[in-house]
Amino acid sequence: MTMENPNPEQQPAGPQKEQKSSGIIEKIQELGQTNVPDMGQSNIHCMTIVGQIEGHMQLPPQNKTTKYEHIIPQLVAIEQNPKIEGLLLVLNTVGGDVEAGLAISEMIASMSKPSVTLVLGGGHSIGVPIAVASNHSYIAETATMTIHPVRLTGLVIGVPQTFEYLDKMQERVINFVTKNSSISEEKFKELMFSKGNLTRDIGTNVVGTDAVEYGLINEVGGIGQALKKLNELIEQNKPNQQGDVVQ
Repeated sequence: MTMENPNPEQQPAGPQKEQKSSGIIEKIQELGQTNVPDMGQSNIHCMTIVGQIEGHMQLPPQNKTTKYEHIIPQLVAIEQNPKIEGLLLVLNTVGGDVEAGLAISEMIASMSKPSVTLVLGGGHSIGVPIAVASNHSYIAETATMTIHPVRLTGLVIGVPQTFEYLDKMQERVINFVTKNSSISEEKFKELMFSKGNLTRDIGTNVVGTDAVEYGLINEVGGIGQALKKLNELIEQNKPNQQGDVVQ
């Protein structure tokens, strides 16, 4: 004679229990905690750009990187998704590949949906164009931005064409930054080629309040101000979206 479980629903299935425990372990490994706030219902997408921006060359595995081939499809998906109404970009980057950084910057600048950037820690080198690409930018009071000339890694051929190539690439960065912020071209170049500010290089390390003073970033602020501004921009953008509907 066998006894059946009077309440089989209380007994969890083996594979389901294993799946649940493996999911918790995954969260602990990736995020350091068992659960995170649910962003599924939010109309704002938060994207982080951290470490070094990886371009055409793969960086060593120990480097913390942001890959442009991961970021660009996400930006396309945000633009297409009707549920997402705004983009919040959080930056803490040392810079990296110039063309990859410019590609990300151009994508953000050409989006129809409102976007706000927040520089935390640092937004150095090619992180500067990404920081100014949004509709409104914030920088933490303690955050810094390093502005310096374009560098080439690897084999450099000592011919005039190499200098011309570097100069043209640099002009692309300068044009983008001055077009998408309030800083003048003269001031940006002055900061870029300044001597004595960086110990082993030319350029300038700009701290939060100075970045705002120069017109590079719109305001000094944190996550609260950034989200408040983004919600304001979303509300302003709604009449335009309704006006586009043809009856």
